[in-house]
Amino acid sequence: MTEDGPGLPLADRLARRIRALLIAGELSPGQRLSEAAFSERFDVSRNSLREAFRLLTKDGLLRHEANRGVFVAVPTMASVIDIYRVRRMLECAALRQAWHQHAAIGAMRDAVAEGRERRDAGDWTGVGSANMTFHAAIIDLADSTRISEFYERISAELRLCFGLLKDPAHLHAPFVDMNGEIATLLEQNKREEAAAQLDAYLNLAERTMLKTLERASEPS
Repeated sequence: MTEDGPGLPLADRLARRIRALLIAGELSPGQRLSEAAFSERFDVSRNSLREAFRLLTKDGLLRHEANRGVFVAVPTMASVIDIYRVRRMLECAALRQAWHQHAAIGAMRDAVAEGRERRDAGDWTGVGSANMTFHAAIIDLADSTRISEFYERISAELRLCFGLLKDPAHLHAPFVDMNGEIATLLEQNKREEAAAQLDAYLNLAERTMLKTLERASEPS
């Protein structure tokens, strides 16, 4: 993931900090964001915060409702399909062209270990965070700052999808060890095999998310 750039305008830096909260799972889909609370939290003016909210609304991560305020966006089935389409394009390509001794593979391994530790402790929010780190490391294999910055938005939208799950273990449990298998294939310089496994992995994850959204939209 990219770091908060000190040379960026304040609103952009605030947007990155809020995006990081989304990626960490600290904000939930549909949650109302209090201007007063966030202004105090970041020690900034409300005008600066509103500009950051505007930037994130433009990215589809927040939504503004007249006379009600700003809310965290709730993913739709169409957005989930698009997110996974983009992930397959970017992540599978990054694996296919990766150098098998790239430093990012170490970050992938660390994320796998963290995911297993969190899984064994029953901390599924932690497992989700470790998974986010793993996939960000895959993107880092491409050695492109622009792609990594773009992927931050995708990661934030993806974490909002996770926030819709009533049973996060159902989504995350199968993928902890699959992450390890992908890392092993890459270390063995089996890039095409790693990309093929990730493609199947993402297809399975997409189907799981779409089924979750479909159940959530059914009348009780």
